[in-house]
Amino acid sequence: MKTNVRFAVSVTIASVLLVVGMFCLAADDDLRTWTSADGRHTTRGAFLGFKDGRVQLRRADGVEVAVPSSSLSAEDREYVRTELQRRRQETAGATEKKPTAGTAPATAAGSWPRWRGPNLDAHCAETGLMQKWPDAGPRLVWQVEGLGTGYASVSVAGGKIFMMGRKSGTEHLIALNAADGSPRWSTPLGPGRNQRGSNCTPTVDGDLVYAISIEGDLICARTDNGETVWRKNFAQDFGGKMMSSWGFSESPLVDGNLLVCTPGGPQAAMAALDKKTGRPVWTTAMPYGGSHGGDGAGYSSIVISQGAGVKQYVQLVGRGVIGVAADTGHLLWRYDRIANGTANIPTPIVSGDFVFCSTGYNTGAALLKLTRNGRGVQAVEQYFLDANRLQNHHGGMVLLDGYIYCGHRHNEGFPICVELNTGKIRWGGDQRGAGSGSAAVLYADGHLYFRYQNGVMALIEATPQRYNLKSSFKLASVRAESWPHPVIAGGKLLVRDQEVLMCYDVRK
Repeated sequence: MKTNVRFAVSVTIASVLLVVGMFCLAADDDLRTWTSADGRHTTRGAFLGFKDGRVQLRRADGVEVAVPSSSLSAEDREYVRTELQRRRQETAGATEKKPTAGTAPATAAGSWPRWRGPNLDAHCAETGLMQKWPDAGPRLVWQVEGLGTGYASVSVAGGKIFMMGRKSGTEHLIALNAADGSPRWSTPLGPGRNQRGSNCTPTVDGDLVYAISIEGDLICARTDNGETVWRKNFAQDFGGKMMSSWGFSESPLVDGNLLVCTPGGPQAAMAALDKKTGRPVWTTAMPYGGSHGGDGAGYSSIVISQGAGVKQYVQLVGRGVIGVAADTGHLLWRYDRIANGTANIPTPIVSGDFVFCSTGYNTGAALLKLTRNGRGVQAVEQYFLDANRLQNHHGGMVLLDGYIYCGHRHNEGFPICVELNTGKIRWGGDQRGAGSGSAAVLYADGHLYFRYQNGVMALIEATPQRYNLKSSFKLASVRAESWPHPVIAGGKLLVRDQEVLMCYDVRK
């Protein structure tokens, strides 16, 4: 293989930045034969990892080269995907066994401390899970009721499960024993008048837990007894509002000493508070008005990006995707082509300098690249996929080894795999799958867990090579739309259905 060959990236992995550090953790003596896509060139080399989107190899003669995966054979690309997955799991396991000073509880085994997990990416690092389920599904370990209505998912930390639910017209922050689902405590937040109930997944940080009610009541409480530490209200304290009538749905972000949230006000589109006291540190001014979407907060949650070398908080709001400077709250950039006027929901995906976003309601999906613009940052559209090619309603998206997996079509959830860098559809998008309605998606141990709106849970192999449905079963409880996102913690699959929480054992 010619050493001056340059690869266009087909596998871009932000999460691998955490796994392989500076991309040199591979064993140098693990030589294999690499073949070009056309089969005309081969070389012997050890796989080192990725840097700036290029495959890093050390040839047998000791020379290090950077060559791109779209020019590699299909077998080599599959090897790269599998090897990166293995390293990620291996590193996650090592982190669990050897916590470092200052490590958050998110790294503990069996922990899922916030929306979309420890790294905000819907990746569960646990291994040893079933690769195929029995015909009737995994064993139902326990099922508890009386938890209040709502579509919120759960978080798990310190042997407790945290969730929200509406009881007798009041929203509650609730803690259960993780072992058997028995109640620990329940703290009222305030009235819950909209829809069925809560949409926020609580965020756990040490001995404190944070949650936002559908009416915009933000609470900080103690994890041991539910005692309130401080409270805020988005409308009263920040002039906040939602883009439409279904109520606040954000899961707050804890980053260092800050609690970051999205009130949706013209002078506080986003706000950072001291997590211990609730004292405002900064707010983000974002005047109302725009060509797409609607004013106010969306239904998404904040993620952290280091795009263009600037730490920033990325969020999907009523007027589209925004980037906010993490140190000052200054609005860095905004992109509104992805916004619709009804409900902007899926949490964006960040990958290096890139941001991937999608919304339903016949809108579409886009890949943005963050670049420096003088002293600021700008978002440059790399491609836009119309609604016929990709639109994710509210089931969320998972990025794995350079590929986006999610449900496609508004309120449909057709399984689909899309190459992040190019927008090319690798498979799916035109087939119903095991269930019907929107699909909430989680990744764990080589598989995608699709929870469909009609209560069917599906296990799909996480590979760009083909759509491979491994198993499916019907959940024990289906009282309303099966929208809450599934969680795996300690080998247990936790699935909320309105007042009910189900716990399945998915270990081998």
